[in-house]
Amino acid sequence: MSFLGPDQPELLALRASRTLGWHAAAIPTAILLLMDFGLPNDSPKQEATSTVPAGGGRVTFTIDKDDPHNPTGHRFTGERFDKALNVTLNSVIFRPSGQDLTTAGTYIEMTSRLLEPTLLALAVLAIRGRIKR
Repeated sequence: MSFLGPDQPELLALRASRTLGWHAAAIPTAILLLMDFGLPNDSPKQEATSTVPAGGGRVTFTIDKDDPHNPTGHRFTGERFDKALNVTLNSVIFRPSGQDLTTAGTYIEMTSRLLEPTLLALAVLAIRGRIKR
């Protein structure tokens, strides 16, 4: 059952444009949130220390990484923009970014990975529905 009459086809086209508009707004929002809260100050570095036995025995290294810390100081730099853009664009296609993120950044990325493909799918469905008419 449709509430639109045959003389109102432009309303159907607006649904796809609204969805694409929300998607276009979601990407810069995710980038800004990641730049502000999601990217750590520095990427955690891996360090390994050990003592080699005099007899030439076997040595095992265990490498732990510290949790990423929230940034202080300059948050809106070109390097941070590049990292945030990489994380956001990877989230559109459900690929992990491989970037170390803070706890807030992890939640921002998860939300982006759910929201952005959903908005794209809704836009495709709206366009498909418009073409099928």
